[in-house]
Amino acid sequence: MRPSINERAEGRSTVLLRPFAPEDWPAVKEIYRQGIETGNATFQPRVKEWEEWDSSTLKVCRLVAIVGARVAGWAALSAVSTREAYRGVAEVSVYVAAAARGSGVGTGLLNGLVEQSEREGFWTLQAVIFPENTASIALHQRRGFRIVGRREKLGKMGDRWRDVVLMERRSTIAGL
Repeated sequence: MRPSINERAEGRSTVLLRPFAPEDWPAVKEIYRQGIETGNATFQPRVKEWEEWDSSTLKVCRLVAIVGARVAGWAALSAVSTREAYRGVAEVSVYVAAAARGSGVGTGLLNGLVEQSEREGFWTLQAVIFPENTASIALHQRRGFRIVGRREKLGKMGDRWRDVVLMERRSTIAGL
């Protein structure tokens, strides 16, 4: 990845993207906590500790978004399988700080993640999103993800069964 990618959205802040560094963890952890608190970001009931988060995401394609001097969001990929046939398929995570939502941070992160993933040879990115998270679904659709299905009652949050929308984006560059 280039040292930084500047994304400018019409009437929005400039978002500087850079690779995640371990010293970003406290800010990333807080943004992750904010996402969990919405109840519509993840089945994860609590914020992972560093070692768990580090081992659950790929070492490549980890980005943070900087607005001003602060980490305003993060994005990472996770393997969907350890099988060799799926080495170019990954699941996307994009989290934006509560104060930065709607400011173009998510767009910048997803654009950067797609670009970097293609350079790393990923041919399919998938996203698993709660149907209530309409902003995330729309963000992914704007970047070329398509809805491939809805998985009903996939998991429980407390006593409540939750559906998810499965989205994917097939690269036109990688894996051809």
